[in-house]
Amino acid sequence: MTPRPRSTAPAPAETPAAAVLDNPAWAALTGPHAPLAERYGRAARYPRDTAPFAALADPEDPRSWADLAALAGPGARVTLTGRPVPPPDWELLGSVEGVQLTGEAVRAAPDPEAVPLGPADVPEIMRLVELTRPGPFRDRTVELGGYLGIRSGGRLVALAGGRMRPPGWTEISAVCTHPDHRGRGLARRLVRAVAAVARERGEVPFLHAAAENTGAVRLYEELGFALRARPVFMAVRTPGPALPDPS
Repeated sequence: MTPRPRSTAPAPAETPAAAVLDNPAWAALTGPHAPLAERYGRAARYPRDTAPFAALADPEDPRSWADLAALAGPGARVTLTGRPVPPPDWELLGSVEGVQLTGEAVRAAPDPEAVPLGPADVPEIMRLVELTRPGPFRDRTVELGGYLGIRSGGRLVALAGGRMRPPGWTEISAVCTHPDHRGRGLARRLVRAVAAVARERGEVPFLHAAAENTGAVRLYEELGFALRARPVFMAVRTPGPALPDPS
């Protein structure tokens, strides 16, 4: 019997400041992901083909909202996380109650079957994401780094990876398994493997989930994640009529 791999990536000696998780997209876009960021003053966002999230330096500052409107343009759809209160002239398109969990106690463990995924794997990733709907995933999301997959018969059947990276933290996202391969513990293995990638960088894993997805939340808690906050994922529209698409 082949012994199960043991983690070679211990938890950081000190847990990084958790306050950055109150505004994780802003912390990531002005930190490790700054080279990717589209930014205007007190607002920033990921490129639309990378991730849907935008961020405000201070959700209580009207200047941040004005800068985001200028960055996104009139009549644009914007996705935010946290509990921001949009100005009256912004349209609320929808919101989902979520949970944020941190993984200081998660046992990270590399997995011998987990393979790194990159741009060449995007068509296969997108088919799995469209089937399982683990959350937003764009054509270039995989370029954020740390995405791993498990294959069976040459076909990608399970996926997980790192998305937002506030300083000291890695957000585990896109955890999904093909329906034909559920019940084999693939999601558990991949979450631990992605956590090991984070730990190798000296970072702590965290994640978001819809509050109503109690099965997933229970799985994460069994793995050692603990509830930290209850953010909202919110889609809003900037003021004004949308401009014509130049394409």
